[in-house]
Amino acid sequence: MAAPAAPQRHVICMKWGTKYGPEYVNRLYAMVRRHLCGDFNFVCLTDDTMDIRNEVQCLPIPPLKLPSGIPERGWNKLATFAADLYGLKGTALFLDVDVVVVGPLDDFFTQPGEFLIIHDYKRPWRITGNSSVYRFELGAHPDVLEYFRGHFEEIRHRFRNEQAYLSDMLHRQGKLAYWPQDWCPSFKYHCIPRWPTNYWKQPFVPQGARVVIFHGECNPPDALAGRRNRRFRHIEPATWVAEHWRE
Repeated sequence: MAAPAAPQRHVICMKWGTKYGPEYVNRLYAMVRRHLCGDFNFVCLTDDTMDIRNEVQCLPIPPLKLPSGIPERGWNKLATFAADLYGLKGTALFLDVDVVVVGPLDDFFTQPGEFLIIHDYKRPWRITGNSSVYRFELGAHPDVLEYFRGHFEEIRHRFRNEQAYLSDMLHRQGKLAYWPQDWCPSFKYHCIPRWPTNYWKQPFVPQGARVVIFHGECNPPDALAGRRNRRFRHIEPATWVAEHWRE
């Protein structure tokens, strides 16, 4: 008797607007390909497919029908929780388009838990997760999106952004779990040497890191060039970014 087929694995990212070019998607795909063994389907939900490499399955971002003129706050990510996301089935690992993959990704698909997310870096006593990296079964949490669509005004006043709402919703259902602490370090909090050594030591990859998260102050090209978008917060060039953030 033939062995049952392995569950399909998907890696999903999103790109909308003009902040990130196609090179972010292309480099993310290449990093995943180098660090994830076996077959997977790479999906980009986007409003612009131009110059994205052919290996990437580009699909439109499902509309959230938000009021015009409101801050985006990452709400678009909630579209990944559609009851039927273009017929995709299986396990999905969501990665922000500006992360840098530096280690193996296979365990992200096997780590126990219904829904896994990064635990908040700055306030670890809170339940809130950082949605730069999360894993879920496609179609398993349609209530996340359905409730959001039906109660947007309530949600936007209770929660600052999508990751706060998402964490609260799944925590109340007993489904929220977190990645091991060392897997997804923050570039801002964990990779920059302490003052004053940041003036002569370059940022480093923490031991055990697999996906480095860039949020707030700089993106991978900024880190590579030694740019930090805050005054009096010096960093040396993070030359290791070039080793990983490439096609």
